[in-house]
Amino acid sequence: MIGLMWPLLVVMPRAFVLATSPLNPNRSPEALATRSYFYVGGEYVDDGTGMHLFTDQMYVEKLVPQGGAKHQEAIIFIHGQAQTGTTGEKGDPVFDAFYASQVQFQNNTVIVESINQRAGAALLDRIGPATIITHSQGGTLGFLIADARPALVKALVSLEPQGPPFEDRVSTNSTAVTRPYGLTNIPITYSPPVVDPATDLSRKRIPPAGPGLSECVMQASPAKKLPNLARIPQMVVTSEASYHAVYDYCTVRYLQQAGVMVDFLNLPAFGIHGNAHFLFLEKNNIEIAAAVEAWIRSKL
Repeated sequence: MIGLMWPLLVVMPRAFVLATSPLNPNRSPEALATRSYFYVGGEYVDDGTGMHLFTDQMYVEKLVPQGGAKHQEAIIFIHGQAQTGTTGEKGDPVFDAFYASQVQFQNNTVIVESINQRAGAALLDRIGPATIITHSQGGTLGFLIADARPALVKALVSLEPQGPPFEDRVSTNSTAVTRPYGLTNIPITYSPPVVDPATDLSRKRIPPAGPGLSECVMQASPAKKLPNLARIPQMVVTSEASYHAVYDYCTVRYLQQAGVMVDFLNLPAFGIHGNAHFLFLEKNNIEIAAAVEAWIRSKL
């Protein structure tokens, strides 16, 4: 982690706990910070017996740098889930530490996106303007929260966001539409409006942009715009050895087609090599963080 200068809020969008690596349990290169937590969003629901449960709340972990933050706006990190740089087998200490952090989670993406958009908007209403950094499955949540509160999002960084637009062809080898609104499963603001994405959001398939890349599904012309996302500076970050390397450029082009100001930090093109999907946990993560920090500074 670069020397912590912004308040940092870590959001848990699905059931997921943080684990300390057994490889180095007593030392950390992180800047000293005060850690606290709180919850936002959620509501009481009847449990069917006359009693009530509180559900759909978002857990937020707050880190304030030692000596206080030097910037007024916070950085919100919405992570996904994955593992990288291990054998993926029991007994590998890195994999064991990762797998220990996995607990049950809601696998209905419509419910996940709806809950987290509401809770994320409530978080911004509470803390004010912030920069959002998302990873993987958290990518759709960043787009949706930014769409709900565009005036409160100073910048949006998507680390290998869930994609590509409309389908999961690379990971499932299927052309079935899995994100009917292009970037998301639930409605996001288009202009002209999209009421029924099956009829209002025309699609076309374009060939791969180069060797080793996937084809993309884009909007047919004339493309509808994403007016709320277009108000926010954005960057997509992709690593060299991740499965995202073949299709993240499709997400970038889709955003650009919809009028969004988005930069593409393709790490190998900038001399940063060897990373996979969980790039922020790998040995050169400081180098990657520096590149992301430099971009954020240029936009604030």
